[in-house]
Order: sequence, then structure tokens, then C-alpha cells
Amino acid sequence: MLETDKVFSGSVPENYDRYMVPLIFEPYAADLAGRAASFSPGAVLETAAGTGVVTRALAPRLPSGASYVVTDLNQPMLDHAALRQAPDSRIQWRQADALALPFENAAFDLVCCQFGAMFFPDRPAAYREARRVLKSGGCFLLSVWDRIEENVFADDVTNALAKIFPDDPPRFLARTPHGYHDKDLIRSELMGAGFSHVLIETRAEQSRASSPRIPAVAYCQGTLLRNEIEARDATKLDAATDYVASWIAERHGSGEVAAKIQAHVIVAVV
Repeated sequence: MLETDKVFSGSVPENYDRYMVPLIFEPYAADLAGRAASFSPGAVLETAAGTGVVTRALAPRLPSGASYVVTDLNQPMLDHAALRQAPDSRIQWRQADALALPFENAAFDLVCCQFGAMFFPDRPAAYREARRVLKSGGCFLLSVWDRIEENVFADDVTNALAKIFPDDPPRFLARTPHGYHDKDLIRSELMGAGFSHVLIETRAEQSRASSPRIPAVAYCQGTLLRNEIEARDATKLDAATDYVASWIAERHGSGEVAAKIQAHVIVAVV
């Protein structure tokens, strides 16, 4: 992962929430929230919360007396999440690095992290931190994307951009969001961090949009892929987005489009 792969700023948070969240994150957020709520946790920590799709799904399902601390490394993403969330006195918003959590040992019943682990520069350190702040018997619930070939729109976008920039194709999607999919490695790193049981379920969903332009804008302007496009030619962002939209239309039609997405959902128990 490159240093630029973790700087969500400018218009990226807004476009991410507007386009990416409904395109690929909402079905997994609903699933993760259901799993989290089934543990009936009294104290919950969310790391790498992004623009709050899991927070919005989970908060209504927590007990009235629960506490819910929502964190992200990127303050602009956290600010956007807080604006989207209904008023809730149980929620505390806090900028925090998952590799150095500012919380006491054994402070939480559950830690959840949807599609954030791929961005951690030192995942074992982040897992040790999650283990440290969990109570005995607590649960770490997380998800990561499967390989890019199992996530069709992301693969389409990457292949299309390689045609525009053949000498230096943008590889952000394959490198980072879809770069941490080895289940044996994931299990090994969690067990090495001190978790006693690790269960991994591979779950497929459908990504749907009203037109091919939606996934094109979502990926090209609502993720850090935008930075890579602009670094190659700052004048080509719109043209690249248009080309990706036409590439998707050629493969999936010009009207409503749908394609497979796939992720690993992991439950690690202290």
C-alpha cells in the first residue's frame, strides 16, 4: 500500500458516500450490523468507520443503554459520517488510528471494522490493538474484499483505465481494497494477535446501479483511485470517467447494471 492510499479528502468523502456506499457497501453493512447486534454488546468500538454506513445500520439495533464509539483515521470521513447520522446520545465520534487506539484495555465487548483492514499499514499491530481493547470473550468482527477478479465492476474499472494509461496503469483497486484476500494469511495474523477462534465466511452479493455511469463515477471519483488518475494527468479525470462508463456499458448494457461483488466476513473471538 502506498502512503496516498489512505488520504480521503476534498470531494472524495462526499462522492464515496453518495456513490460507493449504495453500490457496494450497504448490503455488507446490513449483514455486519445483524451479526454485531446478535452479540448484544454493551460497549462497541467501530474502527475505520468511513462515512458511517455500518454506524447507521448498527446504532438502531443496539440496546438503549449501550455505548458506541465510532472512529476513523480520516477526520473528513468522520465528519461526513456524523452529519449523516441521526442524533444519538449513545454515539461518540472520535478521530483515532486503529494501530494505536486511545482506549483502556478490555474496554469493549465488540470491535467492528468493515472494509478497513486493507488500508492498515501494519495489520498485525491493528489486530493486537483490537484484541487489547476487547474484554475476555469479546468479539472482533471485520470484513475485507475478496480478490478483484471476484468483484466485477472494480475489475472492469481497472482494466478500462489500463487502456487509457498503458504505460502506468492505476492499480489502486487491485493493490489496496482488493489486495488482502488470502484467508490463510488473515487467519494467521489474527491468531498471531491473540485471538483464540477465527471464523471466515466468503459472502457474495450483487452490486446494482441505475446506469453504467454510476459505478464509473463511484470508483473514479469516490475512491482514492481519483488521486492516481489525476497524478497521471489532472485534465483527464472526466474523460477517464466517461471511458470507464462506456467500458461498463459495453459489458453490462446501457440501462440498469448489476454485477457480482464478494467479500470475506470474519469473526475473531478473544
